[in-house]
Amino acid sequence: MKTLAALGLLSGVLASCSGTSSQAGAVGGVGQPGGASSASGGTSGSVAGSQSLGGTSTSSSSSTEPAATGGYRSTGGAMPTGGTSASGAGPSTGGNRPTGGVAATGGNANTGGNQPTGGAAAISTGGTNATGGAIASGGSPNTGGAKPTGGAAATGGISTTGGTKATGGVTSTGGSSAQVGCTGSDTTYKLAWSDEFNGAAGAAVDSSKWTYDVGGNGWGNSELEYYTSGAANASLDGNGNLVITAKQQSMNGMNYTSARIKTQGLISWTYGRIEARIKIPKGQGMWPAFWLLGTDISSNPWPACGEIDVVENIGKEPNIIHGSMHGPGYSGGSGPTAQTSLSAPVGDAFHIFAIEWEQNVIRWYVDNTLYSTKTPSNIPTGANWVYAHPFFIILNVAVGGTWPGNPDSSTVFPQQMLVDYVRVCQH
Repeated sequence: MKTLAALGLLSGVLASCSGTSSQAGAVGGVGQPGGASSASGGTSGSVAGSQSLGGTSTSSSSSTEPAATGGYRSTGGAMPTGGTSASGAGPSTGGNRPTGGVAATGGNANTGGNQPTGGAAAISTGGTNATGGAIASGGSPNTGGAKPTGGAAATGGISTTGGTKATGGVTSTGGSSAQVGCTGSDTTYKLAWSDEFNGAAGAAVDSSKWTYDVGGNGWGNSELEYYTSGAANASLDGNGNLVITAKQQSMNGMNYTSARIKTQGLISWTYGRIEARIKIPKGQGMWPAFWLLGTDISSNPWPACGEIDVVENIGKEPNIIHGSMHGPGYSGGSGPTAQTSLSAPVGDAFHIFAIEWEQNVIRWYVDNTLYSTKTPSNIPTGANWVYAHPFFIILNVAVGGTWPGNPDSSTVFPQQMLVDYVRVCQH
């Protein structure tokens, strides 16, 4: 976990209210604006961003962001405030992106053939319904990393080639996609928001959904990357994935570049199932994260705003993932956290990482297997449970830092984090 840099946090947050953006850092790292950070103990567990389930848009116009594992990062450089996208972030083109999705009724109709019923779409060629059509059933996500090709849809919303992505495992070739949804056993969760990352290869992320943190100077955790905007380090691959690329590349005094995207200022949620299907990068010094941060961070500085780390991994622990939370009196090294070990390196395949966040309880899942549950009983006596308000989402790949350590001669660059989708579902 990372060392918590706590001093100077309040001044950084107040600065963010006037347009200066301070970034929350990974585990246990609370950074100061201007890049000055002081370590004050502890390692931390994960990253977090704040989003409010229920679709209530945030109106915050300042950007103070925490970072990957369990800490609050300070921006050492200029960062867009209030979710304002940096240039180059125009919506991607060339693919169908469901927004809440248009549900195909009774399945997707084949061209020239009979329409399948019961929601399972067969692929038809030349008017004959394909039977053998590689459509997985039962909604189980494909976690093996390979997306079906030739229009065959995997369950759980795995995308097909050509930019179309099914949700609930129903898809047909020909460019139409069924409504997306979350995986998991609780069928009362319904889709509230998603990004399926369908679009042309090389396109930037959808600027109506994502903005960027931009800058370097350690992010309060002695990290080595400079975060860029636009498609330089975060772009679509044309096969239904977002690709965040960490490069060994000098920029503004830093030796690596990467990307950190967020929904701050655009949309946030309180409660729900928040999940993403991700293939993480590998190698010493790599630090990918999918996390949430409270939208009130500018007026209620970290850790009082709250942080929920859906998942993070550090390269020196190839088989281990961490899920954590941070709040007032239980942040950094004292933040309630859990880890689980997979049978193979996490970066070998796609996995579905999720939380189910409800009143007074947060549950962590990997591939729909529960591995951690936290309630107010897990925080110190007298401490506040600060998870009953909107949070926004963050995706990033950090390079180096106090917790993961720095890259060494064994680390291969570039490294990529592939994100098949991000979905928010609510009751």
